[in-house]
Amino acid sequence: MRFIKVLTGGFWDLVKMNLLFCACAFIPAAAFLVGLLGYFTAAAYILALIAAFPVGGAATAYVFCITKLLRDEPVFVWHDFKRKFLENIKQAALPGMLCAAFLYAQVFLWGPLIVGGAATAPLWLLPGFVFLIIFGMVAPYIFLQFAYIELGMLAIMKNSVLVSFAYAPRSFMGSIMGGAIWAVFFAFLPRSAFLTPLLILIGVSISLLLCLMWVWPVVDKQFSIVESLSNAKTME
Repeated sequence: MRFIKVLTGGFWDLVKMNLLFCACAFIPAAAFLVGLLGYFTAAAYILALIAAFPVGGAATAYVFCITKLLRDEPVFVWHDFKRKFLENIKQAALPGMLCAAFLYAQVFLWGPLIVGGAATAPLWLLPGFVFLIIFGMVAPYIFLQFAYIELGMLAIMKNSVLVSFAYAPRSFMGSIMGGAIWAVFFAFLPRSAFLTPLLILIGVSISLLLCLMWVWPVVDKQFSIVESLSNAKTME
């Protein structure tokens, strides 16, 4: 199975990527947690959004490294992650901050359900679930294009929506598979809390790998990325 092959063959690379991404997301997550606990609430939320500035660049570097694993190419995590991060930190900043804002909103939306259990779920959570699925369908295309294609931000955002729905079955499966471990984790809180260190170590990498196994072939087909990379190497 492809997933097992990539997971076992690139396990330590996936761990390194996970820790690098968590390091980039630590300050915004910490600021948001301070707000949730009721300390400096408004200021903490604003700081959480501002501090999410590097998240877009980190997400771009992350998907680039994982897709190298999917292409059976060697990954030099520190070099590849740093290079793509620095190349895209400015251009991908706004999409990264918007993604962070969306995920913060999900905490407010789903928080009562996580704390109180399924019996507390109001009917208006259903549209929230739909938007969460759509977010998972579109977001990977955004950062994959930042990683591989030289386009303006608005063109990338437009392409992401169009391609996501043009290949809706694969996009949907990428969203579902990518979010599965997080859905299980939050559904079984607080009993699943002991898994938190494992998620910090490799959880994001597993989630993203499961998602990109469905989404990456679409992006490669649509933009002929592997062919372009192969031609560039031949010309060298």
